[in-house]
Amino acid sequence: MTDTALISVSALSVPWQTADPFLFCMYHEDFYPPGNEDMGPDASLQGRQIGNDFSGRDGWRMYHGDLVPGFPAHPHRGFETVTVVRRGLVDHADSLGAAGRYGGGDTQWLTTGRGVQHSEMFPLLPAGQDNTLELFQIWLNLPGAGKMAEPHFAMFWKEAIPKVQTADAAGKVTEIEIIAGALGTHRPLPPPPASWAANPANDVAIWVIRMAPHAQWTLPATQQGSNRSLYYYKGATLRIAGEDLTPMHRIELAPELGVPLVNGGTESFLLLLQGRPINEPVAQYGPFVMTDRSELQQAFVDYQQTQFGGWPWPRRDQVFPRTQGRFARHADGHTEEKGLG
Repeated sequence: MTDTALISVSALSVPWQTADPFLFCMYHEDFYPPGNEDMGPDASLQGRQIGNDFSGRDGWRMYHGDLVPGFPAHPHRGFETVTVVRRGLVDHADSLGAAGRYGGGDTQWLTTGRGVQHSEMFPLLPAGQDNTLELFQIWLNLPGAGKMAEPHFAMFWKEAIPKVQTADAAGKVTEIEIIAGALGTHRPLPPPPASWAANPANDVAIWVIRMAPHAQWTLPATQQGSNRSLYYYKGATLRIAGEDLTPMHRIELAPELGVPLVNGGTESFLLLLQGRPINEPVAQYGPFVMTDRSELQQAFVDYQQTQFGGWPWPRRDQVFPRTQGRFARHADGHTEEKGLG
């Protein structure tokens, strides 16, 4: 057992580095201009490598989209995506027939399992104002026994995600948004059934932490043997376990010790990723994550032969009407409507 909570500090690169059971985390922040009639950017696309635009020119990217920014239909197998949208909207469609529009605090949890195609597009609805998009996409591994699980699409609506507010002695508030992993008596929404996070013994936690200026809060200890990382991604200064840090740093922490956080004079934001490691080999090639090379080769063969169920949508970059609110249509036909609020 270590006698200090802080193990290491490193500057963040793209994608953000993670530890088992996570594979990586992508942080997207794009300051899109007003939308046009196609829900794409009302701005010239000249000078961009359309279809593969990651330049960040003018503060935003088209990614693999050519009309609407985002990621048209692509396959996955063997892991889970957890997409936490802080600002902006995402239009989801997949080969299961599931679909949704979510954002502004919602989270989508997708178990890709034995294979799924999906698209993730970023419709720019407001025509008269800027369209900022901010999200995390977190890749959480599946153990070998779960890699061929049935795909599962789940929505965590912002209205239902637990948010815990705690005040320090001076009344300064820290808010913890719980995507996965309990905080005291506060329990998260249930993750998909095949997820490594479905068993509480695996100690998986995904929290978004917002600290008011000058707030103080102690991150509670958790079980020994878990991997625990804090990502300080926005703010000015923050003291973590006695060390003064600036944003865009990853802090690896000893799980069995509480960690004092003392914020500076501006609001700070952090992401916590934590979990007991799966401790299995990882063989990854692009969108497929398996345990060995033969499984990867089989994934490519299966996709070529089956297209993981094909693509039931009229567009590879499927978007929904401008008037459509937040919604989720599940593969069994059950639909949830949440509006644009």
